[in-house]
Amino acid sequence: MGAERQPVAIRVDDAERIPVGELTWLPLRRALGATGFGVNGYASAAPGDELIEPHDETSSGSAGHEELYIVVSGRARFVVGDEQLDAPPGTLVLVPVGVHRSAVAEAPDTTVLVIGGRPGAAQPPSAFEHWYAAQPAYHAGDYPRAIEMASAGLADWPDHPLLNYQLACYCSLAGRGDEAIDHLNTALAGDPRARKWAADDSDLDPLRHRPDFPGVTWSI
Repeated sequence: MGAERQPVAIRVDDAERIPVGELTWLPLRRALGATGFGVNGYASAAPGDELIEPHDETSSGSAGHEELYIVVSGRARFVVGDEQLDAPPGTLVLVPVGVHRSAVAEAPDTTVLVIGGRPGAAQPPSAFEHWYAAQPAYHAGDYPRAIEMASAGLADWPDHPLLNYQLACYCSLAGRGDEAIDHLNTALAGDPRARKWAADDSDLDPLRHRPDFPGVTWSI
């Protein structure tokens, strides 16, 4: 078995710069040792410099990646399909496989990061995405909507303790007690911390009178 991997931190400004034709490539994946996705960078010194060569990720030299471009400094101009996109720092451009894309610098010292992976390779999304996305509905008191959004995660994470705990809270507040109890039992079975959370969580107060409300008091 190989040695345990350790976290790695580098600065984009300190990354090696390798001229490749008209491009300047930053080999970030190699520097980081990333294996779950591709990540590289491209830099330019002057406006008009090529940043992203024209391609569509379908040629023999491509990896067939869905690509996310992130402008971290300077300014870029992308051509994606038939559309031109002005891209100041902080712009994210996601381009599917098969869509033609290119970019040039519009300002000095422009750097673009590229994160790529095969479509679908990062699925399923992490369970937290589902209840994070439901939080605006929860805060607005739209509990049925919060339940709908968070429940979408159960297809991939049916026994996830935190997802089920959040659903227990949403269902409790929505008056859907039986569902809330089921979710709460799943959460308690999967994560002992859920007992402490449930002991004083006001979202669960509508359930506490029920005879099937699970005991959550810590034993001393």
